[in-house]
Amino acid sequence: MSLREITVHGQPAVELSATTGDQVTVALHGGHVLSWRSADGTERLYLSPLAVFDRRAAIRGGVPVCFPQFNQRGPLVKHGFARNLPWQVVPGAAADTVVLSLKDSEKTRATWPEQFELRLSVHVPEAHVLRIELQVRNSGTTPWSFTAALHSYLRVNDLEDAQLHGLKGTARWDAVRDERSTESRDALRFGEEFDSVYASPAHPLVLRAPAGELRIAASSTCPETVVWNPGPALCARLADMPADGWRHMLCVEAAAIDTPVELAPGTDVRLWQQLDARPSSSSTS
Repeated sequence: MSLREITVHGQPAVELSATTGDQVTVALHGGHVLSWRSADGTERLYLSPLAVFDRRAAIRGGVPVCFPQFNQRGPLVKHGFARNLPWQVVPGAAADTVVLSLKDSEKTRATWPEQFELRLSVHVPEAHVLRIELQVRNSGTTPWSFTAALHSYLRVNDLEDAQLHGLKGTARWDAVRDERSTESRDALRFGEEFDSVYASPAHPLVLRAPAGELRIAASSTCPETVVWNPGPALCARLADMPADGWRHMLCVEAAAIDTPVELAPGTDVRLWQQLDARPSSSSTS
């Protein structure tokens, strides 16, 4: 394993070259996983070629950390402040792992008065497998609650040739139409704007495309799965996405959003998502 400091578009980042042959790049801005090249050299995450790297705005693509608020469900900036702040590398991480941390500061307490510590562990347990874990700790003296998501942008060659399996029978809120239902389809297909919050199933999801499969598992502390793609019309209005960017990505997000997570002083919770691109195996959850 090797871990080295690099710059990406002028921003500080770290690059993990795992003993498995996988390679992961994480920006310090936002504790943001920018790239995961699995052991065969295939890029598994989508990073917009128009993403803004100014150390202020959130980076479009990769895996943003949404905390302590998901989307605009509260008074804070959209998806919370964690993805817009500089994180610190924690030394002494385990093999094939990089760990970053973010703690409360005068800046965070100006909009959210709580004391906290986040630790993001990015781990390659096996070749073609990536696990991202967010540990949230209440380091203060009063209880507080939060919502969060690991906002993974998964790369596909052409989304219209891809299918997402594993959500049939789960409760769904369609945010585009503001409708609630139970998902009836064996596989989701995409081509227009798609924005839905699902109750997470107990089994991994499978993203199938002509190039292969990606299995997506999440911890039980993530009771929701968010599936999002802007579609052609919305994508054309996003300044940090190319007009055809929607074709090359699908967000499948491990999330805890419908019921805020309550943390007593001195306690913590871990939320994780595992991406498994092994040619012939099944993820463990």
